[in-house]
Amino acid sequence: AWGGPMKHAFAGALHLAFHRRPERFGGGRSTALKAVDLAAPKLGVEKPSDFTWNQLLGFDACVQCGRCEAVCPAFAAGQPLNPKKLIQDMVVGLAGGSDARFAGSPYPGIEVGKACGAPHQPIVSGLINPETLWSCTTCRACVEECPMMIEHVDAIVDMRRFLTLEKGSTPNKGAEVLDNLIVTDNPNGFNPRSRTNWAADQNLRIMKEVKQADVLFWVSDGAFDMRSQRILRAFVKIMKAAGVDFAILGDEELDSGDVARRLGDDATFQRLAKRNLATLGKYRFNRIVTTDPHAFHCLRNEYPEFCPEGEKPDYEVLHHTTFINELVKAQLLNLNDYKGGSVTWHDPCYLGRYNGEYEAPRELLAELGIQLAEMERSGFRSRCCGGGGGAPITDIPGERRIADMRMEDARATGAALIAVGCQQCTAMLEGVVEPRPEVKDIAELVAEALAEPSAPPVVRRKSEQPAMEVA
Repeated sequence: AWGGPMKHAFAGALHLAFHRRPERFGGGRSTALKAVDLAAPKLGVEKPSDFTWNQLLGFDACVQCGRCEAVCPAFAAGQPLNPKKLIQDMVVGLAGGSDARFAGSPYPGIEVGKACGAPHQPIVSGLINPETLWSCTTCRACVEECPMMIEHVDAIVDMRRFLTLEKGSTPNKGAEVLDNLIVTDNPNGFNPRSRTNWAADQNLRIMKEVKQADVLFWVSDGAFDMRSQRILRAFVKIMKAAGVDFAILGDEELDSGDVARRLGDDATFQRLAKRNLATLGKYRFNRIVTTDPHAFHCLRNEYPEFCPEGEKPDYEVLHHTTFINELVKAQLLNLNDYKGGSVTWHDPCYLGRYNGEYEAPRELLAELGIQLAEMERSGFRSRCCGGGGGAPITDIPGERRIADMRMEDARATGAALIAVGCQQCTAMLEGVVEPRPEVKDIAELVAEALAEPSAPPVVRRKSEQPAMEVA
């Protein structure tokens, strides 16, 4: 009979043989979401039968080990999501029936036995509540932990896509944020012409004036946020101290589209990606560096799919922790040792689990003479800050906040300071009520440690350096 352990063995073998992300075998990474065909008759997944056949095989491969449940930040916070139950509900939906026989933990706050589904019936409001989908921070802890390599986040975003693109039902501030992105090209609806105001006193070079540079600094949304602007200024100070030949796009830079994509609005994401790629195509540079892991992920892993036929980006995309670490190793920065108390490092999900960068920030902190007090959940098991996947926008209530739980992890180390490398993480962790450890971006720590150079740094490409015009 199709049931019992043999079902998982058979479905599991097939699922792994026809995995939708074959790059993951042999230790590779594959974390970019797949694009929606915007010409398709239906956008996103409404019914179990709308999933691809190899996604359905993946759900059937679930052995209910509960490892995804044990690491899910939303489940731990008491939000109505349990990734293990979600996968089992997809299995029930495809077979037809109810969740009455599910023996594990329910979605917090939702009792088992009342959910029903069938292959050609809508999933949401039959099998699962929409709040279950909107609780996910897209942190990929569940995916990283799953022994059967099931792709929970892909499934969740596919279902969100139907709700957002077909139903227009993104909860709380979701609809407003998506409208802002369409009208102003940034999620908070700020005047796009104010994108470079943070740098009015920085004398930065603008790409449309200089046409080429070694490094393009992708500023991202932090440009509009006063706290994040301190991180941007610190990074600029470091690049100037190292004599880096860099420029910014200024008002030509648009939002990377990360939030739109995680909220299911692939149409807005694709529009932003194509416009940004067209802008990037006008200039010559060797690398893009950004302080935002979410923009880093989009530019590095998700934009290449939208390059014109046969073209691939001829530039490298780096996170600022990796780039600063390179500058230090090349002895282009003169640094004093850190004078403060003990420090712990919070791995951002979109830098670590999405892009495999765990070493550079740790090497950089060691260069500052910092001895790290690691949190129990660090590296690929790092706990999300709660800021990804549009979670602060959809704001599904739980019993506690994910950021508070992450702060408890940090407090347990006895560290006086949490070093971070993401403005989302900074915002979430600084939102925790004091007393708590201080929160600083690695760029701020390095900028504070800069020693006075004995000679002024030389910018390696001699070129005109026009002063930045302020709108």
